[in-house]
Amino acid sequence: MAEPIDFYFDFSSPYGYLVSEKIDALAAQHGRKVRWHPILLGVIFKTTGSAPLTLQHPAKAAYYVGDFARSARFLGVPFKQPSRFPLPTQVAARAYYWLHGQDCALARQFAHAVYRALFVEDRDISDPETIFEISAKNAIDRSILEPALQSPEIKARLKDEVDQAMARGVFGSPTVIIDGETFFGADRLPQIERWLATGGF
Repeated sequence: MAEPIDFYFDFSSPYGYLVSEKIDALAAQHGRKVRWHPILLGVIFKTTGSAPLTLQHPAKAAYYVGDFARSARFLGVPFKQPSRFPLPTQVAARAYYWLHGQDCALARQFAHAVYRALFVEDRDISDPETIFEISAKNAIDRSILEPALQSPEIKARLKDEVDQAMARGVFGSPTVIIDGETFFGADRLPQIERWLATGGF
């Protein structure tokens, strides 16, 4: 069986959200599975000296805000520019990794719910209460999840994932790695599709 695809993303990444809505189905069409890896762009940006797209030059920021919405329309994905953006996502990322250790399918379901909460419902996913509400709707017991998010093991897991991502050359979200080939950005979905269909080019 072919190697799984690695999908690196930050929950505050609009382009990451768009890819999250497409990557599993695309991979399945070609007999592949996807490993999801939430990361923290804030940590990566400190290392690379970069910054969120909307906090760059005003002309660039305006372009990207428009492009987020246009790209969503192009892909047929619902989208609303969040009123709080960018925002920290470590609580959501920790919750994902804890859930992944319990139930992979539930973790994936939770990830979709978090992304849609931010980019469709304009909810503040940096607020732990929002994460707990999303979790409850996905039948996740808060009394178990809340202390788990403060555990040294889960904090270390997230740090390790970010470190491993940077070691693999990940500098932003979304990054998809297939057969050692790196694709960055939602606009690379057509290339990803061609790569999966042909075995590389």
